[in-house]
Amino acid sequence: MATESAASPAPPATGRAPAERGPLGQAGPGGLRRRRLLRSAAGLLAVAFILTTAKLFVFPKRDVPAPVDAIVMFAGGPGRLELAVSLARYGYAPVLAVSQPNPDSICPPDTIPAVEVICFHPQPLTTQGESRWVGAAAAARGWRSIIVITSTTQDSRARLRLGRCYDGHVRIIPVDPPNRATWAYMITYEWAAMVKALVLQRGC
Repeated sequence: MATESAASPAPPATGRAPAERGPLGQAGPGGLRRRRLLRSAAGLLAVAFILTTAKLFVFPKRDVPAPVDAIVMFAGGPGRLELAVSLARYGYAPVLAVSQPNPDSICPPDTIPAVEVICFHPQPLTTQGESRWVGAAAAARGWRSIIVITSTTQDSRARLRLGRCYDGHVRIIPVDPPNRATWAYMITYEWAAMVKALVLQRGC
């Protein structure tokens, strides 16, 4: 009588091969592809973020001075007041308006020939408040064109805010931050402020 085999029967075929795994249980080619795709996507996002940061806050559009109805200086770092006063002295506008967010801010003396100097306190004490003041002053005084002095990093946000409050022509002349550390801080601040302007404060 033949001896029956003690071997277990083979499992039924399922039509799928078990997942291939590399040494130490690592995923096979499918897992590697997924990781490569994730790394590629992360790299593309990083590049897009860097390019957007450069376009908005490092190399924004730079206008050239031209005769306008008023020069407006937004409050901020060094160099802005000197540039604003210089443009006024060269006769680019009959009015120079300087934002003063606090009592210690410098107001230039009203001694520039043929130029009216206005020092104003924006409400609120932000770029939004400065843009609102520009809109109201322009409506009252008939300003159809202005030069705005601000920082390079604030240029794009200033254009956004002004475009919501003022329908005249705007030329923005930016001033670069004084050093690398200031650049880093101001770019970080501008990203947060830009998101706020786009998401939370969408009006004038």
